[in-house]
Amino acid sequence: MSKKVVIIGGGIVGLCSAYYLMKEGHEVTVVDKSDFSKGASYVNAGYITPSHIIPLSAPGMVTKGLRWMLNSSSPFYVRPRLESDFLRWGLAFKRSATKAKVESAIPVIKEINLLSRQLYQDLKDSGEFGFHYDHHGLLMLCKTEKGWEEELKVAEIARSQGLIVEEVRKDQFKEYESELDLDITGALFFDCDAHMTPPNFMQELLSYLKRKGVSILGGEEVQDLKLKGNRISEIITDKNALSADEFVLSAGSWSAQLLKKIGVKLLLQAGKGYSINANRPTGIKLPGILVESKVAVTPMNGFTRFSGTMEIDGINHNIKPQRVRAIANAAMSYYDGLEIRSEDIQQASCGLRPCSPDGLPYIGKGDKVDNLVFATGHAMMGWSLGPITGKLVTEIISEKHLSMDIDPFHPDRKF
Repeated sequence: MSKKVVIIGGGIVGLCSAYYLMKEGHEVTVVDKSDFSKGASYVNAGYITPSHIIPLSAPGMVTKGLRWMLNSSSPFYVRPRLESDFLRWGLAFKRSATKAKVESAIPVIKEINLLSRQLYQDLKDSGEFGFHYDHHGLLMLCKTEKGWEEELKVAEIARSQGLIVEEVRKDQFKEYESELDLDITGALFFDCDAHMTPPNFMQELLSYLKRKGVSILGGEEVQDLKLKGNRISEIITDKNALSADEFVLSAGSWSAQLLKKIGVKLLLQAGKGYSINANRPTGIKLPGILVESKVAVTPMNGFTRFSGTMEIDGINHNIKPQRVRAIANAAMSYYDGLEIRSEDIQQASCGLRPCSPDGLPYIGKGDKVDNLVFATGHAMMGWSLGPITGKLVTEIISEKHLSMDIDPFHPDRKF
């Protein structure tokens, strides 16, 4: 049965939800306060990452976070503040950072990432799009022996999950990156990963949805949600009142703020990340994570992107120059001869990633509102999980068999 659906938020998750809902014959509207040209969905590393099976809330991250708070250029930074939402999130993060909880999350993260990678491949193979998509794997580049040893432990966990991981010592590196010399001890190669050029895909998908009759409302901010009983009757924007049978919340880091308007609490914090584009040939052929610096390097369509940091600092787009420089300095310290120019650094962008306390997204319906589907909280996996989230949202609304068990993603789960 066709339904009228309004999607709040037009990032990768919102647009993928619109795509699959439209394919099922639903009448779809996407509303976003942006002009569909910026934000986390445009400035991220473009990774599809089945290899990233360890959630952010891993054992030891609380200790690291406390230590890194004293370092303004650290890869993970939390600005402490006496706000109830932040304090509740911080306590839940601490509770989630246990060996048992991380071990239970690992197979779930792997499964949902593999499903999403296949959906990206299906989109590429459909003939409807021409976006850049390369399934060439990912290198975890280790500068130190300590970093190498820590990544070997992750590799063993990945192998236990059926993923293929190759160990690459420095003298073997030319087999992977023939044009570059690296100042590293070694690397681990995951052949399961793929990468893309995010702005390229977002623009293509947006144009496709418009051609297919999806209503795209940009520059329109949702100001209120109206409840009638246990259902949302309409949403109020600064320009319209929009009614629907079902609503999808994919508003990223703003999702928790919107939910407060209907008395629903969601543990969510914005995690800021930065990216630098080098718009010239760099010789880098494969995407790589600089392990010790937590910097992602991605060869995209016409440029190379260097991205990183997880900055829990509230909802703002303030760019801290020292953190951007740390990304550039890290990249140049790993890749011999790499030049990231001052103008590249000055033009750096940032985006806000919605972070749940346990590193798993919120997908599905909560217990309080019958016609609201949550699709947020993906943190660093937002790009990777866009298609599968959209597919699951559509299966929920269409009342079809789900592609996977979504209980681990329940919006009302306990931390």
